[in-house]
Amino acid sequence: MNEVFKALSDPSRRRILQLLGRGEMTAGELATHFDMSKPSMSHHFAVLKDADLVTSRRDGQQIYYALNTTVLQDVMARIWDLFGGDDSKESGR
Repeated sequence: MNEVFKALSDPSRRRILQLLGRGEMTAGELATHFDMSKPSMSHHFAVLKDADLVTSRRDGQQIYYALNTTVLQDVMARIWDLFGGDDSKESGR
């Protein structure tokens, strides 16, 4: 879970996830939304992959990235438990 929070702590990586919410995109398509070097983009992709928030596949020269929705759903559930939680214990329900 620490890798997930590290990945989500950076605004550029959160933007990448937001863009991938629209569907699978190539590394080049994603890069057009940022003003940074290819090595910097690669670093962000690696952090997201290490956190298992995105998947990648190669098709010839292209690398396609997609959200790992299973992990994202698990992360959101854990965050909800941490911050939203179940209020029924506090309200006596």
